[in-house]
Amino acid sequence: MKTKSNKNKIQIFLLLLPGLAVFCFFTVYPIIKLFLMSFSKWDFTSMRQQEFIGLQNYREVLADKFFWTSFTNTIVYTLVTVPLQMILGLFVAILVNGIKKFQVTFRVLNYLPVITSWVIASLIFRYVFNTEGLLNYFLSQVLHVTASNIRWLDSRWSGLTVAMILGIWKGIGWNMVIFLAALQQVPIDLYEAAAIDGCNGIQKFFKITLPGIKGTILFVWVMLTIGGFNVFTSIKMITGGNPAHQTDTILTWMYYKAFSTGKFGYSAAVSFIMAFTLGIMAIFQFKAMRNRDRELEEIG
Repeated sequence: MKTKSNKNKIQIFLLLLPGLAVFCFFTVYPIIKLFLMSFSKWDFTSMRQQEFIGLQNYREVLADKFFWTSFTNTIVYTLVTVPLQMILGLFVAILVNGIKKFQVTFRVLNYLPVITSWVIASLIFRYVFNTEGLLNYFLSQVLHVTASNIRWLDSRWSGLTVAMILGIWKGIGWNMVIFLAALQQVPIDLYEAAAIDGCNGIQKFFKITLPGIKGTILFVWVMLTIGGFNVFTSIKMITGGNPAHQTDTILTWMYYKAFSTGKFGYSAAVSFIMAFTLGIMAIFQFKAMRNRDRELEEIG
């Protein structure tokens, strides 16, 4: 019996071995290599032999005003897009969940922005908000609201706002699908009992719906936060970090330092600073949800 159990373990290990090998080679090894790179002088002049410089890359990053600009932009982008995506996605999910006919059609229509290419969507937004773009033409030539074209993409906050609008638009459909699946798991009996007790729609939402999907809310919150910190394509395609790197986010600044200036050690340090920040935020999010659960239990 023991021999058969050992044989099964060996078979399971052999089945898992290819996947583990791929995971270690393409995930674990690059992370370790990147970590070592962050403590080395690694640039175009030292590709063959890297000098260990300790925390110098981290000190350089933390003293760089452009890094802090990109870090601030990333935080603002995340703080704006994550709540709006969640609120609008949940709102659309509730509406779609209440539809009896053509529910699949509405789900597909709302999910289309999600499967739209980031590059194509970014180029369209760049065309619409460009100085000579569609929006300025509509405002100045059609509505005659403005006398001259507005330079939407040539200032820090207006450029970031365009990228945030794109991020929210593309994220609503994904949130809708996730929340819709969660809403369909909430027992209908709870709503029927609440209706008998005289609860209105708002009371049902806060007393039944939100507690019933709290696990999904945490999952979406964490995933969107990670996605907010990883914003790259929209910034790169819409503003390119201009003017003067004022619209850069962490990833676009890291990309610029690595492939335009050749400071790979600097970029590696930036990546681990971002990972550390995400870890701290994830801990905060889990604690916040745990405290919220305790408050709901006390109220209940």
